[in-house]
Amino acid sequence: MESLQRDFLDVITQKFALFDGRARRREFWMFVLWMSGLLFALFLVGTILGVVIPFMPLLFYGLASLGSLAVLVPFLAIWTRRLHDMGQPGLWLLLNIVSLSLIPLIMAAIDSQPGDNKYGPNPKGF
Repeated sequence: MESLQRDFLDVITQKFALFDGRARRREFWMFVLWMSGLLFALFLVGTILGVVIPFMPLLFYGLASLGSLAVLVPFLAIWTRRLHDMGQPGLWLLLNIVSLSLIPLIMAAIDSQPGDNKYGPNPKGF
């Protein structure tokens, strides 16, 4: 569990806006998992407290929205590095923005390109 948290915290703190290099599948999916869990928790708490206090959902939904904006740059950075790990340019993300395509998401699940590529050495170490 500590290793999984470290992957998430490294992306948020040390690799905040690092668009160069490569990112392993584990690093990418742990970031996505933690962010989804945190945002879901904010929505859930806001909805539950909204039964008792009417303005609470608005407060928690606002916090979730601000949280989403706060991690937008690290999310784009890790996704770009994940695409680099497969030997693809980060511009594939434009497909997601333009057409809401699932191609970059499917590509994020593909294994790393073995060995070094033009984006750097393999983060798996072989």
